[in-house]
Amino acid sequence: MRTATITRKTAETAISVTINLDGTGLYDNKTGVGFFDHMLDQLSRHSLIDMTIRAEGDYHIDDHHTVEDTGIALGQALVKAIGDKKGIRRYGHFALAMDDTQVATALDLSARPYLVWNVDFPTSKIGTFDTELVREFFQALSTNGGITLHVDKVHGINSHHIAEAAFKSVARALRMAVEIDPRMAQALPSTKGAL
Repeated sequence: MRTATITRKTAETAISVTINLDGTGLYDNKTGVGFFDHMLDQLSRHSLIDMTIRAEGDYHIDDHHTVEDTGIALGQALVKAIGDKKGIRRYGHFALAMDDTQVATALDLSARPYLVWNVDFPTSKIGTFDTELVREFFQALSTNGGITLHVDKVHGINSHHIAEAAFKSVARALRMAVEIDPRMAQALPSTKGAL
């Protein structure tokens, strides 16, 4: 089983992330940020990565540290669970439609973190959630997960739909990338001999 648990405690947050890459998309996420929990649930369900996430943060300031630090811990958990990367498909891509919105993701589990983020929101808030935190989460995930991550909004007019389509699109691409390719189950998906 490709599983990992990461705990991260700072003066700003306390985060615990447990994942199973070979799961069925079971989730139990409680970060204290309602909309963010909804997005993490989507990430789990559509990637088929089981996730249990607990977070406590300095909510009296805002949700920034909680969202960012969850991305850091989740990225670290992915690296630990994937291990030596033998047999993984490595690449993933998915264009996801949700009502008025389409978001396309392409990613590479390359150990070379790089985020290309072509997603804008028509509003600064979704309820009480700052829409700019969607990018902050994926930046932290990319950096700490060693992921080259490109996310492009093709179109969309509803901020909730745009955020949710981004999480679901990344989830589907991640599902593809972490899966074991039966044709090369013991091989590293690189000609360099290292990833």
